Amino acid sequence: MKAATRTGHGDLAASLVLIFPLLLAYEVGVLFAGTVNGADVITRAVYGVLGRTTYLLVYAAIAFGFLLWIRREKRWATLSIDVAAPVILEAAIYALTLGALITLVVDRMLGLGITGGEVVNALGAGVHEELVFRLGLLCGLVGLFRQTRIGIALAIVISSVVFSLAHHIGIYGEPFTMHAFVYRCLAGGAFALIFWYRSLAHVVYAHVFYDLLVYWRS
Repeated sequence: MKAATRTGHGDLAASLVLIFPLLLAYEVGVLFAGTVNGADVITRAVYGVLGRTTYLLVYAAIAFGFLLWIRREKRWATLSIDVAAPVILEAAIYALTLGALITLVVDRMLGLGITGGEVVNALGAGVHEELVFRLGLLCGLVGLFRQTRIGIALAIVISSVVFSLAHHIGIYGEPFTMHAFVYRCLAGGAFALIFWYRSLAHVVYAHVFYDLLVYWRS
């Protein structure tokens, strides 16, 4: 992975290759689960518009096209253990640290238990929400603010607030509570920093691990 640059997200092409297995795993999970979890706001919206069959066909087409792109660009080496393992390990460390710190800040009481549906949801949220809120929204805001330090800071704050609020919108959204709002704002800010100073792959894997950790403890 290349070091993060002023445009953030490191080597974007390498990141997309590294998160591709998560996308495939998620699609297979949705196929067997037959639905998506409401907590994944992006997947929930797309799934609701397209329906299950069209949703799966679209993702199958995307997966096939991406496989062709990997072959044409000769990017298979990015999936080697030497490249993928350090990214995944670093992301896991971020997730563990993030979970502990945010829990401490908001004083959340946690328990045990995790289901297959929650694993599928974690995969979907990790990929889709990072593509939309970090790669799309955060980078768009940074470009709008002309990449100044204050602009980057504002972009991180705004994208984190929008990320948090998105989980309370629509008929499947959670009831708004200050606790949940602050919790996700802090998580969104942490994800934004990982994205900007490391890469898209780092933050996607960190998001997946983090969601799994939350499910396991809830």
